Amino acid sequence: MAKKHYTIPVFIPELACPFQCVFCNQRKITGRQFIPDDSEIILTIDEHLLSFKEKERNVEIGFFGGSFTGIPIEQQAHYLKLVRPYFKKREITGIRLSTRPDYINPRVLDLLKQWDVGTIELGAQSFDEDVLKQSFRGHTARQTEKAAKAILDYGFDLGLQMMIGLPGDTLEKTINTAKRIVELGASDTRIYPTVVIKDTALYQWYKNGEYQPLSLEEAVDWVKKILPVFEEAGIKIIRVGLHPSEGLLSGEELIAGPFHPSFRELVLTEIWRDLLTTIPETKKQDHIEIRVPPGQINYAIGYNGKNRKRLLEKFNSVKYVGDDKLRGREFEVGL
Repeated sequence: MAKKHYTIPVFIPELACPFQCVFCNQRKITGRQFIPDDSEIILTIDEHLLSFKEKERNVEIGFFGGSFTGIPIEQQAHYLKLVRPYFKKREITGIRLSTRPDYINPRVLDLLKQWDVGTIELGAQSFDEDVLKQSFRGHTARQTEKAAKAILDYGFDLGLQMMIGLPGDTLEKTINTAKRIVELGASDTRIYPTVVIKDTALYQWYKNGEYQPLSLEEAVDWVKKILPVFEEAGIKIIRVGLHPSEGLLSGEELIAGPFHPSFRELVLTEIWRDLLTTIPETKKQDHIEIRVPPGQINYAIGYNGKNRKRLLEKFNSVKYVGDDKLRGREFEVGL
């Protein structure tokens, strides 16, 4: 059995980012208003370690919340040195961090290698130049490609994050971005639908009628089409949808857009819906039993039982059964 994997998130918002991406108010998105001091970081790590029940596990620390390599290099070294004792005690097995493509250079990569960073995630967002320009990203797709190659050449694992529904984006551009992430050799990815957060440029554009976010249904449909691109390439999909921070859940900061606390489940529900529509209709009184891999039962049933309810329009009763012999999204039907 594979070891349980955990990532302990340490959020460090970047205070002096010179870029004004149209979607970004990083402190509101992460739910963080202040940079944590050393004692708070240690407390966060210790509390997470105490909460893990599995003895056989892989634990990494993730520095998130902004562009880690955009803070002064001395401060980067300080944070990485701060968590070094956990390596020595073998309580953690790795470090990952997120940053911008244009914040990657040999000096940074040398430092990160020295302090045992394993994975560097780049906020690629899109590989379409027009989308990047309209979103005021401040970097080009070519810069992302060069940074990705440098990261891999140094021996790090590469993560590439993408956003859908940015200004100028289309389904075709989103699919092309997903394919480019595969081609560049990413080990993992995160997929974020663009939402309108208070006090951002998108917020003003939305109020002025200059930007319209994807609907929840559109966002689910787009992600449904790109998820198989990553799955077929063996790329781990770490997250689908924004993390439900307190501000987003309460609606105080979220103004508009396809946010849902169970966004990934909505997408997987629709993938299973498409699969289950291949079941031939029989007489209304028939009973149907659907055998699926155990880990897929909830998605096959669907969010709020959506897929089960659809099948009950065709069949008198529907039963789902976990089958360890099935893999991926294989399923078998018995009547």
